[in-house]
Amino acid sequence: MNEGLASDGVSGIPRLLLRLEGLALLLAAGLLYQRVADSWWLFAILFLALDLGMLGYLAGPRIGAIAYNATHTLFVPVALAILGLVLPALLLLQIALVWIAHIGVDRALGMGLKYEAGFGFTHLGRIGRAP
Repeated sequence: MNEGLASDGVSGIPRLLLRLEGLALLLAAGLLYQRVADSWWLFAILFLALDLGMLGYLAGPRIGAIAYNATHTLFVPVALAILGLVLPALLLLQIALVWIAHIGVDRALGMGLKYEAGFGFTHLGRIGRAP
């Protein structure tokens, strides 16, 4: 069996590297936010609001995974940051940086994108208590 692969997700050095990437996202987005914003209240409110995507789990694991993944994928916040730079629209850039920081924290803590099997099944491996 390949030592780097686990039946429930990434393990070993690849898992560590993915978590370190999450930490790097958090630090980079936080430092950039500090440069372009003066409201840490906005940061805190938006940072916590992004977890509202978990409410999709009230409609079941499939809808929950879709909602969670929609709010925890980098595509939209990176596009928003680009738009914020091009327009220029500082508020869009600030929202994007908070969003990226939030994703970074989740990834650094090992909370990856979700599978339809349930909240604890992520691309970074199982989270939560063992069954």
